[in-house]
Amino acid sequence: MKGLFKSKPRTPAELVRYMRELLIFIDRGAQTREQKREKQREEKVSELNKCILEIRTILYGIDGAEPVSEACAQLTLEFLKEDTIRLLIVCLPKLDLGARQNATRVITNLSRQRVNSRLIAAEYLENNIDVINILIPGYEDSEIALSYGAILREYIRYQIVARYVLESAQMKKFFDYVQNPTFEIASDAAATFKELLTRHKSTVAEFLSKNFDWFFREYNSQLLQSPNYITRRHAVKLLGDMLLDRSNSAVMIRYVSSLDNMRILMNLLRESNKAIQLESFHVFKLFVANQNKPPEIVSILVTNRNKLLRFFGDFNIDKEDDQFEADKAQVIREITNLNPQADDGVQ
Repeated sequence: MKGLFKSKPRTPAELVRYMRELLIFIDRGAQTREQKREKQREEKVSELNKCILEIRTILYGIDGAEPVSEACAQLTLEFLKEDTIRLLIVCLPKLDLGARQNATRVITNLSRQRVNSRLIAAEYLENNIDVINILIPGYEDSEIALSYGAILREYIRYQIVARYVLESAQMKKFFDYVQNPTFEIASDAAATFKELLTRHKSTVAEFLSKNFDWFFREYNSQLLQSPNYITRRHAVKLLGDMLLDRSNSAVMIRYVSSLDNMRILMNLLRESNKAIQLESFHVFKLFVANQNKPPEIVSILVTNRNKLLRFFGDFNIDKEDDQFEADKAQVIREITNLNPQADDGVQ
């Protein structure tokens, strides 16, 4: 007889509303955990885990089947209606690992959902940009860092979010986050840092121009001169990506006109690690190629000419690379032809 009275499956919108009720219960329960309510709480947690999994299944499909667009649209609209996205983000630390991973995938998927051809997540973030202030400090909590990092990178796909983070005081915290002693967290923070500084070209160029002095002072001292090999390697690679981007041409000229910056790169070239040497070469060649070198840079290059020519004569990489060989030949040619008498800095 029981089978005759099975409950009707919840619609996508009903699922979201039910999940919201469960989240509110668990959020409040975390503050007042009375023993008599513990069993009830465990039941609610189990229901919540099932609910989040069901929502994830609707968004991603199951057994190779494509998700149903109408169901996804209903889910997305219901999530945004009462700001359930924010509630889920706030409650992520209270979920167990499996539910947290599923919830993270739900949130990142929702940010790409289109409803009537509109990416309404962009509109949501524009009106609720402060939700980013919940995500960034997540790197300070090892339990939640990777989940909040994944969501933050997904949101940074939107230019308004990237600009908000770049212009916020929290941007400076990334210099600490990328040096987290836990490798996984440091790597995740480095991926977010790179996304912030490479995805939206015009926004990045504006940020670097306005914040050149403090940003590169911190970048040089904390990252390029870090005692940690992985930090230095990631930093010099990202520096090359930024300076070689055409959108940052004015920033590049400013950076390669500094003797202090060149000294840092010359020291990195001397590292025993081939990967750091190669990435450093890609930046160092910009100093040499600059046709308006300041006199102090010309002087250092001339003083160290013989050492540099010997170094680059022996400098090779493990695989054949015609572009690398061409760049190296150009650097050797430029250094060889430097005029030690030049006092105007123009080559």
